Amino acid sequence: MRVAAVADIHSNIHALRVVLEELSRSGVEMVVCAGDTVGYGAFPDECCVEVKRIAPYAVRGNHDVSALTGDTSGMNPYAAESALWTAGRIGEDTAGFLRGLGDRASFTAGGASFAMFHGSPRDPVEYVFEDGLTPALVEGMAEDILVLGHTHVPFVSRLGDLTVVNPGSVGQPRDGDPRASFAVIDTSSMDVNIVRKAYDVDAAAEAISRCGIPGILGQRLRDGR
Repeated sequence: MRVAAVADIHSNIHALRVVLEELSRSGVEMVVCAGDTVGYGAFPDECCVEVKRIAPYAVRGNHDVSALTGDTSGMNPYAAESALWTAGRIGEDTAGFLRGLGDRASFTAGGASFAMFHGSPRDPVEYVFEDGLTPALVEGMAEDILVLGHTHVPFVSRLGDLTVVNPGSVGQPRDGDPRASFAVIDTSSMDVNIVRKAYDVDAAAEAISRCGIPGILGQRLRDGR
């Protein structure tokens, strides 16, 4: 079974639609989302509609929580401003979808067991980069595959029998490559591919500026940072 993992869409409908078109063409059988569907970008409602439609398993990220609560503690001023804009913009359907998400999702697909978090198994806002993976981080986990988000930087790594995947960011990559990033996991072979897709970055950045979100967040899309 081929499972696509997406994360950190961040209200970027231009990127998300390109990714979903690619997943449809490639015959992926399941899509899961590791959080932060909203925040930073101009289209929170539109992105939540798509995630609700295509992802039977999703978790909430810190920007999803901020959209519900208006709490921007720990955010830089640009992120905080966009979070407050999002909190004032989302509709009730989006709020209901976000309220229904948990910090963890556990499921089985194609005979493989998955655990999924936004940050780490021990803290939903902990950044886990590949060089920070340790056995202590996953102690007690019995799943085959661990999916994480939050860093916006993709990686695939193995800790013993556990495959750890960060699909990178659909809507705001931070590894210097502005293309949307996601992962495709083959549960039969346990192969994982990180896939990049170009999209209309300028249109997404211009939408950010038009709606009053700080323009620097649009420039970050162009820079991939």
